[in-house]
Amino acid sequence: MLTARKLLIASGNAKKLKEMQDLLAGLPFEAVSLKAFPDVNEVPEDGKTFEENAAAKALGYARATGLLTLAEDSGLCCDALDHAPGIYSARFAGPGKNDHENNLKVLRLLEKIPDNCRGAYFKSAVALAEPGKLLGVVSGEVHGYIGREIRGTNGFGYDVLFYYPPFKKTFGEVPAEMKYKVSHRFKALEKAKELLRREYGR
Repeated sequence: MLTARKLLIASGNAKKLKEMQDLLAGLPFEAVSLKAFPDVNEVPEDGKTFEENAAAKALGYARATGLLTLAEDSGLCCDALDHAPGIYSARFAGPGKNDHENNLKVLRLLEKIPDNCRGAYFKSAVALAEPGKLLGVVSGEVHGYIGREIRGTNGFGYDVLFYYPPFKKTFGEVPAEMKYKVSHRFKALEKAKELLRREYGR
């Protein structure tokens, strides 16, 4: 049985935070967000991989807050773009740009790419850390294709472009509950739950 304690979910993205809180529901941890620590400086994401960024954030925020911390880094990887936007997914269209502008850039770059070469996957890396100690980094992926137009109004990021064959729809066209069951973040967080049980379940 896990001992109830606080777990900092180190994300400044409100929609991602909500998704992670939903996916972690049921664990005996009191989830807190970075909003509870307005004076904590943002940890830079300057790693070369999702795993490096997630680990740096988990260690940095754990050290700054003194809490057990879960941090995540994720993005879209397109086969025809040599796995771009990758770790630059959130700022692919440039500083200050939004999800819609990022989506439009992907569509523009893939405009002449044939349907059979539009494979893509979402990847999520999740790191858990205590102050001064990295407990582990895990990851998950979900594979699909990039559509030729924006479809749907649900989700966030590139969900409206990401066509998932088993659903025959984009992630933006399905309810959050459907996406949760197959998403890259779900797969990574399931592994993170096992890390938590292994560390605190005795």
